[in-house]
Amino acid sequence: MGESVEELTPEDLVHLRRCVDLAREALDDGDEPFGSVLVGPDGVVLHEDRNRTAGGDQTRHPELELARWAAANVAPQVRPECTVYTSGEHCPMCAAGHAWVGLGRIVYAASTAQLTEWRSGWDLPDGPVAALPINAVAPGVPVAGPAPELADELRALHRQHADRASRQQ
Repeated sequence: MGESVEELTPEDLVHLRRCVDLAREALDDGDEPFGSVLVGPDGVVLHEDRNRTAGGDQTRHPELELARWAAANVAPQVRPECTVYTSGEHCPMCAAGHAWVGLGRIVYAASTAQLTEWRSGWDLPDGPVAALPINAVAPGVPVAGPAPELADELRALHRQHADRASRQQ
């Protein structure tokens, strides 16, 4: 589910590393550990964000925030040449937003399949929407990932979040 055979480049890994750092910032702030970076056609970072759902708005995913930012700040003809890097594969809501705005390639560090497997192993309930791969929602979007070299770190961040959530119940 959502796995790609496209090989990640060293540049991809640099941007994914930043996404993991943003995910850690989100976790430190009480949010779920997700972070994303929007990179222009020239390789320059245009915008970045992290999960901000702890405030009560469950649509404040970084991938959707980047799509909104791009819609307001990036010319429509440039958007397909941009790349969104993200710590976790887009959920259906974020994949749809990405496609509607017309952004290009998505590169993720952890896949939906990995996240689902981790959550299941920790006896956590499924999320409120189907765990679909990006291309099931946005079939025309080029996708790459996951990044095996970041899996252990991301799993640990998600485990910290799961442990924190179980203590608050």
